Amino acid sequence: MLATVTFVPMVLSIIRLSEIKSWVWPSILLALGNGIFVLAGNTFPSQTLNGIRWGFLAAFFALAAAGLFSHLRNTRSVAQAQLYTAVNVYLLLGLLWATLYLAIDAFAPGSIQIGHSADRQTELLYFSLVTLSTIGYGDVVPLGGEARILAALEGVTGVLYIAITVALLVSRFRSESLD
Repeated sequence: MLATVTFVPMVLSIIRLSEIKSWVWPSILLALGNGIFVLAGNTFPSQTLNGIRWGFLAAFFALAAAGLFSHLRNTRSVAQAQLYTAVNVYLLLGLLWATLYLAIDAFAPGSIQIGHSADRQTELLYFSLVTLSTIGYGDVVPLGGEARILAALEGVTGVLYIAITVALLVSRFRSESLD
């Protein structure tokens, strides 16, 4: 399930980033790097290969979110495409943090406490989205220092993204209505 959840935004982001020439090749290279490490990790099971895989995917999501947010910031009007881009960036941020948690979980097992669920990937995606939205139910708990710092940074990122995006979209909308 997580593969589908991550694959669709990857493809959609590459398509959208293809409109921004300077962002497309780095995103394709990071996506290919991730694919190589997925194959390598499935062929030769290893925590290190798994961690590198998540690192590549995190770098892809970070690049895609930055590129799409830059594109959103530079648009002059508010249309349906910009609203979809804003939502896509928010979901990419959730996926970015989830892959960072998965990388930490691969390199430092036990740094994130998850109940009795066997599917750590889905649980960490859930944790990421709950943390990004600052809901924080407390059923998944970061124990290691790195994981705790990441969770705090994710909460701050979620709040700042919403505030900045709303300000950008409202200012664009107001300037359109004044013209």
